[in-house]
Amino acid sequence: MAGSSLSHHQKALTNMIRIEGAQEHNLKDVSLEVPRGCLVVFTGVSGSGKSSLAFGTLYAEAQRRYLETVAPYARRLFHQLPPPKIRNIEGLPPVIALQQQAGTSSRSSVGSVTTLSNLLRMLYSRAGTYPADAPMLESDDFSANTPQGACPRCQGTGWLYDVVEEKMVPDPTLTLREKAVAAWPGAWQGQNLRDILMMRGIDLDTPWQDLPKATREWILYTDETPTEPIYRGLNYAESQAAIKRGEPATYQGTFASARRYVMQSFHGSKSAKMRARAASFMQATRCPVCHGARLKPEALAVTFGGQDIAALSHLPLEQLYHVLKDQLAENQLSDAQGRVIEEIGTALMKRLEILLELGLGYLQTDRAVDSLSPGEYQRLRLGTQVHSALFGVAYVLDEPAAGLHPADIESLLNVLGRLPKAGNSLLIVEHDPVVMRHADWLVDIGPGAGRHGGQVLYSGPPDGLRQVEASRTRPYLFAPPPLECGSRRPIERWLQIENITWRNMQNLSLKLPLGVLVSVTGVSGSGKSSLVSQALVSLVSRALGQAIEETDERQEDDETAPLVGEAVEAQPEGQIIAGLEHVKRLAVITQKPIGRTSRSNLATYTGIFDHIRKLFAATDAACAAKLDESSFSFNVAKGRCPHCEGLGTVSVGLLFMPGVEAPCPVCHGARYKDEVLAITLRNKNIADVLAMTVDEACSFFAGGGILARGLDTLVQSGLGYLRLGQPAPELSGGEAQRLKLATELQKRRSASMLYILDEPTTGLHPSDTDRLLGQLQTLVEQGHSVVVTEHNMRVAAASDWVIDIGPGSGEKGGQIIAAGPPEDVAQDPASRTGPYLRAILEGV
Repeated sequence: MAGSSLSHHQKALTNMIRIEGAQEHNLKDVSLEVPRGCLVVFTGVSGSGKSSLAFGTLYAEAQRRYLETVAPYARRLFHQLPPPKIRNIEGLPPVIALQQQAGTSSRSSVGSVTTLSNLLRMLYSRAGTYPADAPMLESDDFSANTPQGACPRCQGTGWLYDVVEEKMVPDPTLTLREKAVAAWPGAWQGQNLRDILMMRGIDLDTPWQDLPKATREWILYTDETPTEPIYRGLNYAESQAAIKRGEPATYQGTFASARRYVMQSFHGSKSAKMRARAASFMQATRCPVCHGARLKPEALAVTFGGQDIAALSHLPLEQLYHVLKDQLAENQLSDAQGRVIEEIGTALMKRLEILLELGLGYLQTDRAVDSLSPGEYQRLRLGTQVHSALFGVAYVLDEPAAGLHPADIESLLNVLGRLPKAGNSLLIVEHDPVVMRHADWLVDIGPGAGRHGGQVLYSGPPDGLRQVEASRTRPYLFAPPPLECGSRRPIERWLQIENITWRNMQNLSLKLPLGVLVSVTGVSGSGKSSLVSQALVSLVSRALGQAIEETDERQEDDETAPLVGEAVEAQPEGQIIAGLEHVKRLAVITQKPIGRTSRSNLATYTGIFDHIRKLFAATDAACAAKLDESSFSFNVAKGRCPHCEGLGTVSVGLLFMPGVEAPCPVCHGARYKDEVLAITLRNKNIADVLAMTVDEACSFFAGGGILARGLDTLVQSGLGYLRLGQPAPELSGGEAQRLKLATELQKRRSASMLYILDEPTTGLHPSDTDRLLGQLQTLVEQGHSVVVTEHNMRVAAASDWVIDIGPGSGEKGGQIIAAGPPEDVAQDPASRTGPYLRAILEGV
């Protein structure tokens, strides 16, 4: 008996994941063991290598091994990650990654992600109440995304779109030559359309409003596409004379009315910018057939519990749960319909119970996925996985506590705890100390970020980290450092807004202090972002007559542009009654990407690259070679490598395997022509400088000036580990937001700015959060106002003013529960934030 059984030590060894020689990204030949069947948390400062180990190594290797078992021709259907740089991994179970990446399709919804919609459609199909003599419908008849279910009038969008003259011709006093038809394209294409009108005898110099009505309507709405000979540079009389002489035309121009051009751009362009421009000339109205419900009338005629499927799908998940619960209690049917109600209703409720426990009861089944935060999306997928009851799987999660109020984290941990109990492993990348303390096993990566990280400082039960002095996580786990609160700033200016109505807020009054740091807190889904990032931003920008100054790089080509209906839906309502004179401009700093290609990087986004190129162009060697500033840009033909066009890599397709990006065989990854690389600045060429980290560049360019100040600001932002040429797609959302913030600090604006940041600590280690606080305080010291929505209680405690929204989420939220200095809010018995804020303040 004894000889046939494994010892406890042997069992432990057989139940471990062993990693040998991990070198992905900044990992320095990492080897370690982590246990299976429990909760393992990977932590460390931002950029230390946590995600490289969890996602870039463990998940990537598990996916590679799985795909090796798939038929080669089928591998093309999968998104294949490149194999990780690692010597060996043993004991690796199948891995499912739940990352913070929300879907982008405007037709993907909460219901489709969680399969709730499938069950609801089946419920209506088989157990709905049909009108007399109506035939039974199939499940797909209740989906607006299928031809048989979509409303025939609006094709399942819920909206009808058309152009209106007031938008296409905003200033009727202008002439056609003065571009009265704003909906037409600019440059050559617009000139072509005007030349065609001239050739048809229409006066281009008559004000639009003075043209005959029939002419105006033809120009705007005709479906005709006549062709006219165009003689470039000639007026109407000269063109007619050329025709009489039999001279050939420069080209034949084809006309398109303003409406035709707008509709073609909106429906056919792959450019989000073009579609957004077209949308600005259109007007959306609710479909008169489905009234915005998107479904055909036959489907909307079927009810369950007295409501059609569109109405039921629009209920918050918590209300939907109670509707189903009531219907099951009232179900007295013993026939097939009764059994369907019992079976599907029970299945729906079990799925909903998990989502409610995860704090998502305020979401609706028909809520678009692209409107969710990354944390909400990840928790939706987590709820689905918990319900699936798989065994022997390792789940890799990316900061599941991100975006959660401290009151909601306990429920999250309860749900997460079910996965190991069911025989699964949990591998979590996390910064929240509460989750770290709850872990069975803790892996601390560091000690610093980038090249200063990539080492395992500790791997074992959490309490063992107390002995690791090199860990920057240790203080926040066992003895959080005191906050540098100082004395609260006096408040002398206020922005007052009345009757704010938006989402779950009805006639809300907001008194916002200016010239200080304000934190807006509240449980998840209470309305923080709706109040700050949507209502406040919308009302202030409109009052200032300013387009929202969002510190993002806008993408020209994005196939997921919003529908016009979404763009023109009702805006937040409210009136600013006092204090607007104290706000000169508004800036919104988000976690959206700063770019999607390697042509956008840290140096180009911050403007630092402009100063670097000037220094290279000013060298004697550059002047002798007649190389100017643009020659040192990898985006300009005269300086970049012609083979890779400045990318530094070329793509090699491998049929049934993932494509490989290989260094360019001509420039060997340097991105530039040889004559540009021959120019050096203190023995470093332009490619060498782009390969430097911000820390290295700070030393290299020390000595004052705009460039040195800009680099120092990035170092103070905790981004010193990033390379100057680090491609934008490699930056996390938190890194992108800190980069935007650092760029703002460099500008040193003189006007009073109102800065809005939505959960800026997302993705930040506690030590980096303290550094971020210093940056926010710097903006305030420069005379600006800073408002953040935040779950991090250290940020709230260090603020001058706290506004707590609640008391609950969804329809139970949307009210200001408490407002005042942190010490006052901490003592307010009505605030669910109060106890957590008090705990931080008592440690100060």
